[in-house]
Amino acid sequence: MLAPLADAANGIPDHAETRLIDIAGHPVPVVKGGLYDRYRSNPPLAVIQAEAPGLDLGWFKGLEKTQVDMGFASYSPNFYYQNSRITAVYTADLERLRALMPTAVLARTQPLQVWPGRGLVALTAYTYDYCDNDSYNEIALSIITNKPGTSNFGPLTLAGQSLSKDFWGYVLKLPVNTELARVRGVVGYNLPKWLTPINRREEADAVSYDIVDAQTGKVDVVMRGRKLEGLSHEPELVTNSFTNLDHLGRLAYGYATSRQTAHAASLKTDSMVLVLGDGSLSRYIRELQLGRMVKYEYVPAFQSALYAPKPL
Repeated sequence: MLAPLADAANGIPDHAETRLIDIAGHPVPVVKGGLYDRYRSNPPLAVIQAEAPGLDLGWFKGLEKTQVDMGFASYSPNFYYQNSRITAVYTADLERLRALMPTAVLARTQPLQVWPGRGLVALTAYTYDYCDNDSYNEIALSIITNKPGTSNFGPLTLAGQSLSKDFWGYVLKLPVNTELARVRGVVGYNLPKWLTPINRREEADAVSYDIVDAQTGKVDVVMRGRKLEGLSHEPELVTNSFTNLDHLGRLAYGYATSRQTAHAASLKTDSMVLVLGDGSLSRYIRELQLGRMVKYEYVPAFQSALYAPKPL
């Protein structure tokens, strides 16, 4: 069941005119005349090209959309045409991570143990500048796991996922800053989303995200990631899959394939600065007992296709 609408700014630009649409019985404000208002996740690529003539849409031309029932009528995959992200991977308390995963999920997949008592979590800030459901910011906190039904050899499994660019995880938290992204994510993808302001700040040498606590209205978490030099512009395909339970308690999985066109990584611990406050998300992160940051990724340009979840 959807949580009550948070008392938070919606993330839609102040100058934009909005209207309410219905998604699975929930009134959702969208930009009037925006991409989602007009096409409900199925815009012709010719429209995208006309609106953003500088974008390379060649990759999307090889992907086929199909109509699906996700608790509402939609199309899969959902296309994300122009995006950026920063990601930091930290060690965390292994037993705490296991305790946060449902028993049914743990029966098929487990957190990767990188050394005794320590697992891994990924904290990612996304900016979707132009996608099928307009634009929004999102913060993902996920446990890194093995692929369901495969052996879990800890560091060896992680190395294998890194080489194949095929990562698996269990999503713990996923705040977003538009109600459209929240409702679609909760109803359609079984994801733990809630609405709160997420403000991106562009600096000379860094990208920062201020995540507001939806209850207090105060900034709770700040992520500040360096703009790394030596970017690779060689296109790289990466798949990120997640396992969870659907609304009937059945095992399910979904995935997104991303085409990264500008990307770099660093092992330096000062590449990301994470500042925690006293709000609910900060308290949750502290309970994970984060250790050192083991990897940072700066991806200022990527495209993505997010597929509807299926039974596992």
